[in-house]
Amino acid sequence: MTSAPIYNFAAGPAMMPPEVLQRAQAEQLDWQQRGYSVWEMPFTGSEFQQIADQTRQDLRELLQVPDQFRILFMQGGASAQFSLVPLNLLGEHPAPCADYIAGGHWSRKAIREARRYCRVNVAADNGDYSGPVRLPNPDEWQLDPGAAYCHLTSNETAEGLQFAELPDTGSVPLVVDMTSDFLSRPLDFSRLDLAYAGAQKNIGPAGLTLVLIRDSLIREPLPATPSAFSYKVVNDSHGRFNTPLTYAIYLAGLVFRHWLQQGGLPAIQYLNRRKSTRLYQAIDDSEFYHCPVEPQSRSRMNVCFQLDAPQLTARFLAQAQAAGLLNLAGHPACGGVRASLYNAMPLAGVEALIDFMHSFAREHADAI
Repeated sequence: MTSAPIYNFAAGPAMMPPEVLQRAQAEQLDWQQRGYSVWEMPFTGSEFQQIADQTRQDLRELLQVPDQFRILFMQGGASAQFSLVPLNLLGEHPAPCADYIAGGHWSRKAIREARRYCRVNVAADNGDYSGPVRLPNPDEWQLDPGAAYCHLTSNETAEGLQFAELPDTGSVPLVVDMTSDFLSRPLDFSRLDLAYAGAQKNIGPAGLTLVLIRDSLIREPLPATPSAFSYKVVNDSHGRFNTPLTYAIYLAGLVFRHWLQQGGLPAIQYLNRRKSTRLYQAIDDSEFYHCPVEPQSRSRMNVCFQLDAPQLTARFLAQAQAAGLLNLAGHPACGGVRASLYNAMPLAGVEALIDFMHSFAREHADAI
């Protein structure tokens, strides 16, 4: 008897490619017939340095990262970067001011943290808008030309919002929290100066954080910055100032290699567009569900929607769970339903969700 497939729509930590987990399982006790696990490797040894170097090289190839960018493996998740960005980028800047775009739950958390270190100019805030939920259009931003940097969150997981492309901020360096859409599409590095991403969506285990930073921004941080969180120290020590997250880096490397073998970012982007387009179409064609987000701002990673009979939301989630469609509850700040379609989610999972949505709507048609 074959059990029904399980699809995990968690917003993070999220599902990983099964092939990666299977390889990690096979190498768990004995990495490349060395007689011990990656868990047990000294981080200063040649074997782990081989893993770390290959991981950086594969990421550079996958994203086509230019030579003038460094790739740092750090700890503390994206929330730590809410502090580390101002601590590292304000150190040698003449004016302790930064631009921030308030587009949703996570960008507002970044703003609150940055205000501990500098004057924050909220250059745009979609909380000021009425009507459908959307992101601020770049032509509406009120940027400060003297700011040390401009920060935005490219994909807001709570509200299901995503910038379709990176904006041009001119001479002000662009800093982007890409935690929830990193590796989901190609990047325009001509407009980007620093990107950071927690690993737990499209990369690997929670805890590891990737920082891609232009050489010109690696400078002495503010004096109170812990050495382990200084971009300059991490870069100058080649990631060996303190013990890195060795196993998480190893798993991230397996993920990068997997997606290279699947065709790289063009193939990833194509699949992500297919998945999200199918689900949004099912929502828009229905009289039972609706998405409150303006189409131009809709996320390819996190599809957020509501039931027109909201009193049935708890039942919808419980029955979906029983059908093998896991972790569909919306963010606590927004409620409703959220289907996270990160890279590892197959198209079959989206089709299974759509079939369930149709069935549930037919069963409760008299509720609206």
